[in-house]
Amino acid sequence: MGRTMRATRSWLALLTAAIALAGCAKHVDTRVAGDDDAAIDGIEARLDELRAREQGDDLSCAEQCDVSTRTCATAEQLCGLVEQQADRDDLPPRCARAREQCAGANDGCTRCQSP
Repeated sequence: MGRTMRATRSWLALLTAAIALAGCAKHVDTRVAGDDDAAIDGIEARLDELRAREQGDDLSCAEQCDVSTRTCATAEQLCGLVEQQADRDDLPPRCARAREQCAGANDGCTRCQSP
């Protein structure tokens, strides 16, 4: 009977370890997704700052075009992260908004360069 009890304890220990490992794997996945969300939020904050700068009236044409270049690079950075999360439906609209902001900034740069 002692042998059966030890075997049962061993199986329980293995089962407990398996459950703990499975729980840890889920925790890691959530943390990584959380890190991506934080990165996307940070990039969107930079886009907001660039939008505010672009809307300032005191930009020279060179500054306007610099903001445009930085806006588009930042938008593509955001879209790269969005593409890595293809299973999430909430992220593509954020990429689309960033690309629209890039297009608007490019228009501003083009307008100031036209005579």
